[in-house]
Parts: sequence; C-alpha cells; structure tokens
Amino acid sequence: MDTFLKATAGLIIALVFYLILAKQNKDYSLILTVAVCCLLAVCLIGYIQPVVAFISRLQILGQLNVDMMKIILKAVGIALLSEVVSLICNDAGNASLGKMLQFLASAVILWLSLPLFTSLIDLLEKILGAI
Repeated sequence: MDTFLKATAGLIIALVFYLILAKQNKDYSLILTVAVCCLLAVCLIGYIQPVVAFISRLQILGQLNVDMMKIILKAVGIALLSEVVSLICNDAGNASLGKMLQFLASAVILWLSLPLFTSLIDLLEKILGAI
C-alpha cells in the first residue's frame, strides 16, 4: 500500500509537470507521460507477482492445465498493456492509432484463446457423445 501511495503522489507531481510542459512543448510532455507509465509499470510488477504466485498455487491444487493458465495470464497482460499504450496514443493526439491497437489486441487475445475454445469443443463432444 505504501508503494501505491508513493506512486500516486509521484503521478500527481508528474501531472503538474505535464501540464506545464504541454503549454510549452508537446513532445516533452509526451516523453514525460511515457516515462511515468514505465515507472508505474515497474511498481505494478510488485503487486502482480503475488497474484501470479496465487494463480500458480491454485493451478497446482486444482490440477489445472499449465498452458491454459498461461494463456489467461497472457491475455490479461495484453489487454492491460494495450489499454495503457492506447491512452498514451490518445494523449499524443492520435486516437485512431490507440483504437486500432485495441482492435489488434482483441484479435491477438482471440488468437491466443483458440486452444481454450478447442478444449471446450472437445469437452462438449465428449459430453454429448456420452449421452
């Protein structure tokens, strides 16, 4: 929680600098935005590691397929990353690139999910074949 509060305070300070820089030089304000996003991503890793450890424990206890869990984690990571980069594109004044990135991320997540859908269809075929 302490890291979150420090990151939030740093973000507010960066926002003030952003507002000052945006009036003078839009390029520097964009660089500041990207740098702050990268620093916040580093803070994010500290919070994500226990979640990944919990999911690994859950996977072992439930005897779930490791590959399926990896797909789910990758999909979540892609969705979060594309959202952040899309917001940066919007800040840079190019909302169409941000929207296209989100569209691409959705397609990649669907592509990643194909093994999940295949397993689901196989399971349905087994259940319906047993009837």
